[in-house]
Amino acid sequence: MTATQKFTKGLRIFAADVAQGFFEITHNGFALLGLAVMFAAITLVARPEIRQAGEVQLMGWLQDRQQVVSGMNTDPVAVERATATNPKDLPKAQAAVAFWLSRKYNVAPEPISALVAEAYDTGSRAKLDPTLILAIMAIESGFNPFAQSPVGAQGLMQVMTKIHSDKYDGFGGKLAAFDPVSNLRVGVKVLQECISRAGSLEGGLKFYVGAGNQEDDGGYTAKVLAEHSRLLLVAAGRTVPVVQPTSVPVVHPAKPAEASETVASLFNS
Repeated sequence: MTATQKFTKGLRIFAADVAQGFFEITHNGFALLGLAVMFAAITLVARPEIRQAGEVQLMGWLQDRQQVVSGMNTDPVAVERATATNPKDLPKAQAAVAFWLSRKYNVAPEPISALVAEAYDTGSRAKLDPTLILAIMAIESGFNPFAQSPVGAQGLMQVMTKIHSDKYDGFGGKLAAFDPVSNLRVGVKVLQECISRAGSLEGGLKFYVGAGNQEDDGGYTAKVLAEHSRLLLVAAGRTVPVVQPTSVPVVHPAKPAEASETVASLFNS
């Protein structure tokens, strides 16, 4: 064997040894990595508080990165607080009502859809027609959840918060008057009490607006019932022209002080 052949053979042996060593190191490295991953997984399963802490840190890091990229403070869970629903997810009748109200009152269909769905759900439990509830919201506030009347009626259903503050206890306090769903549910409860006291829907609506002891309610009952009739037709699949109101009527047949006393005496007697 010549010197060149010996050198070539030695080089091959060296290369083979290096390759074998690299394989063993890599193999052992992957094995160690696998063991580390398995150990970490077992730890996270056995210690959920560690996993939760890691998730919080990761979410915080992602939010910080998002704020750097977007240049504004972000809130990934904000969508969960939004009172909005895709109208396409509603039953046909509810979707028709939502789109009709959206066009008439110039309100986005998504929040209107959420209110329609809630009105149907709450109305079913309260044994009240959901389109009646929606008609009251339309006449009272025009679907403005932050509306306030001169006598202190607030929110979608224009509930007298000072008088019915106890009804908001289950919703975290009287500021829930400006949460659309909470205001709707409290308003329905007040409406139930008004109808029960008056003995009729028409009489209940007069009590609701604070005109229970007066002959004239400023046309409030007629407006609510007219809108209710239109919504019933829409829900039944009928075509009802959309005539946008020139202004959202908020009826107060009595002076502010008198109206407050009327409603207060109704529920304190």
